[in-house]
Amino acid sequence: MSTTAFPPDLSRLLAFVRVVEAGSFAEAARRAGMTTSAMSKAVARLEKARGMRLLHRSTHSLALTEEGERLIAAGRVLVESLTVVQAALGEAARGDGGRVRVTAPASFARACILPRLPALLRERPEIEVEVKFRNELLDLAAEAVDVAIRSGPLDRAPGHVARRLCTFSWIACASPAYLNARGTPATPYELSAHDHVGFRNPANGQILTWRFADPRGKAPVRVAPKPKHICDDAHASLALIANGFGVGWGPAWLVHEDLRTGRLVEVLAPWRAPAEPLWMLRTSNRRPPLRTQRVMSFLATLPAAFSESALR
Repeated sequence: MSTTAFPPDLSRLLAFVRVVEAGSFAEAARRAGMTTSAMSKAVARLEKARGMRLLHRSTHSLALTEEGERLIAAGRVLVESLTVVQAALGEAARGDGGRVRVTAPASFARACILPRLPALLRERPEIEVEVKFRNELLDLAAEAVDVAIRSGPLDRAPGHVARRLCTFSWIACASPAYLNARGTPATPYELSAHDHVGFRNPANGQILTWRFADPRGKAPVRVAPKPKHICDDAHASLALIANGFGVGWGPAWLVHEDLRTGRLVEVLAPWRAPAEPLWMLRTSNRRPPLRTQRVMSFLATLPAAFSESALR
């Protein structure tokens, strides 16, 4: 599609409207940041090009001719239209309104994003948010995703711009009632005597392996749970753990509130594995629109309750 320059007659028509609205060439020129001579020449060229006189000029006043009366209405419509266009361009450049697409693991979205999202939307009604629950890393560009929340290594996410939000722990836990009835394991090796609640990753079909760090400095310990109960939804697994059906293992963002209220108790705390990073990803290092910046700022506040520093 080709583009053409703004027609000279329309530029001169704008000058004519400015003069009429200002009441003088000098005032119109001042408001437009032009010289009085340039403003006068613009109106004169419009009159010459169209073969008509638009203004009666005197030393102290201006008056519209009959032709000027007919043209001023159309000129004002043009000014109003350009004002609307300029406002739209400014809004688009700021990017303060519109849709922001976010993807995050389902457990993180439910536990952390959704409870606090209404406050953001009430504060910023111009922002529209679309949340995609995905445990796998999407192709952000292909899916038109603006921001992704992901944990762990980013070797499978080349070409993305990453910002580390925090580090968080994976925590083994059980309900007080279960521990009172079955006892508390002192080492991961004692987990074999307990019931397990497992999580099957819906992205790959694998049951999540539990990881621990030996406090004596020996090799890390990996436990392949033999779950009595299995869910492919993290919140469903958490519900079973909290209701006393076994020991489970989950991310701090999922269990931190139940730990705080005492609904769950951490087990094997000395064996807690090193924390891993939580990332916020984008596809480009260009400065994002203001709406995306505001959503990113909101997402950056979420780890305060469950980050490694908060759990110490």
